[in-house]
Amino acid sequence: MPTTPARLAVWALQRKLPTMRYQQRECRAPACGLRFPVREASELGSQCPLCGAPTQFVDPVYESHEVHERRVAAGPPIEALFDNIRSLTNVGSMFRTADGAGIRHLYLGGFTPTPAHPKFAKTALGAERSVPWSHCPDPAVAADALVTAGKRLWALEGGPRSRDLFDLAALAGGPEAPPIVLVLGHEVSGVDPRILDRCEHIARLPMAGIKGSLNVSVAFGIATYLLRYSGT
Repeated sequence: MPTTPARLAVWALQRKLPTMRYQQRECRAPACGLRFPVREASELGSQCPLCGAPTQFVDPVYESHEVHERRVAAGPPIEALFDNIRSLTNVGSMFRTADGAGIRHLYLGGFTPTPAHPKFAKTALGAERSVPWSHCPDPAVAADALVTAGKRLWALEGGPRSRDLFDLAALAGGPEAPPIVLVLGHEVSGVDPRILDRCEHIARLPMAGIKGSLNVSVAFGIATYLLRYSGT
């Protein structure tokens, strides 16, 4: 997708950030031994958060590095429709994923929290300033409009119509293909059946354990990166 001025501004700001340096603290109580990181020379954590004993710096100072790699995506443009996702933490995390994967637009439906929420920035960490978004009271109405506009709705959901996302990825197309709008639903009740009826595909992620689904923000991250970069 084209890089917007907002994305460039945020990227330039991040590039100018100083490298973060950290040290490990270790609890001095032999029965505890908790180790944890703090900023270089920080007095934070001078007492063990687990047992309250004094701590000391151990091991050399090390740096934490962010990744700013420009890579051309081989997959189609991706947008997303959030159908009444209730968790502020999940939605903030999904904004960070959207920024990282180059998602074009997020449609926040129903009671999905928006960046207008005073605590939104705590989990989005600035991504809310770089990812275009809009709010739609009825996500099904938004789904109708997106289909009318020629976009392809792919829901992440289970059920009899669902197919393995890793099999469907071959049908996604390349950068010139029509945009795919990933639809993700409420953490418990899932995607509105009215929206599922409009979806070109319903995709599921394979589950090898006892649980039948992943956290919605984790599923979103897997799907967006698979569809954007598969084959690059």
